Amino acid sequence: ESEMMQEIAELERRGAASELGYKDLAQVLRHAVRWDLTTARKWVTTAARLSGAITPTGSELQPELPATAVAVAEGALSIEHVAVVAKAMETLPAEAEAPMVDYARDHEPNEVRKFGEDLLYRLYQNDPEPRDPEPAPPGNEHIMRWKNGRLEIRAKLDKVTGAKYEALIDPLAKPRPQTSDEGPDLRSREQREGDALAELIDLMLRADQLPEHGGEPVTLTLTMPYDDLANQIGHATLDNGDHIPADQARQLACNAGIIPMVLGGTGQPLDIGRKTRTFPAAIRRILVTRDRGCAFPGCGRPPRQCDAHHIRHWADGGDTSVDNAVLLCRHHHTLIHQSKWEVRLVTGIPTFYPPAWLDPQRSPRRNLINTA
Repeated sequence: ESEMMQEIAELERRGAASELGYKDLAQVLRHAVRWDLTTARKWVTTAARLSGAITPTGSELQPELPATAVAVAEGALSIEHVAVVAKAMETLPAEAEAPMVDYARDHEPNEVRKFGEDLLYRLYQNDPEPRDPEPAPPGNEHIMRWKNGRLEIRAKLDKVTGAKYEALIDPLAKPRPQTSDEGPDLRSREQREGDALAELIDLMLRADQLPEHGGEPVTLTLTMPYDDLANQIGHATLDNGDHIPADQARQLACNAGIIPMVLGGTGQPLDIGRKTRTFPAAIRRILVTRDRGCAFPGCGRPPRQCDAHHIRHWADGGDTSVDNAVLLCRHHHTLIHQSKWEVRLVTGIPTFYPPAWLDPQRSPRRNLINTA
């Protein structure tokens, strides 16, 4: 187990997930060795805690749990022991790690957990009880701010508005169907509800009754040179000045409103064309009838939670037609854009080909919904 975690830590240091087109290393392990996502994340998290980080200057930092790392290298602790010690150390001071590890060397994980709880109580039993939180003020509140490239949202809603919000989020937050490749959907409830909010935003952007902003329907504007978009290099600039990589811009271009703009040599707008929606309603209706939802093998997401994806990308000259499109849910749309998975239409049926590292034969796979 110690050697395995060293290998995983090395893959993380080398950025293997990003190079293979996956959002994190746990997703790579899920496909590569068929671990369920909970197991894969446990191994990746544990490996990170036991390995030293390399700083930009080239120096190596100590592991998050140095005493635990030594015991694991000796073969004295299992990965289950490490998880229990790490959980306890979230609330214990650093000097408590050594007695935790000493106890873990001779006891099973459940006993180690109880020891940690008892140690925590003995350390803080004389502290005052925490105060009850202040009651929430009446009315609705919504706070959002950008932090480290992510938008943090906090809201307080009245009972009626809160119930409406739950009714919108709950059906979108259901676990994805279990598949042979990806196993069960083991995202936490918080992660599923976060993805559900993202899907709700996409659904709203496809609606035809949104309020106007600045005299036109709500529009997300991205600015980037066309050659960069076609060659998948560089970045696009959002309305608020933040940047996103070219692959995300290409994904947005699959199903977003496109406004052609001609720029002069110094970047000034010289001419602006009419906004066109890449996939009109008529084509989308045909895709819904053909694909019946996300076409990725094993996925059961319904059509309303799917985007239309250009098989040959619009930026590469692909046309907007039924024969060049496939329905994909948000999760698999992102995977297709960022990894070596490929999709083609074979006798009119979306057919997927896995990366060579996952299947050297690249055997074709289909969603059974499409062949039923």
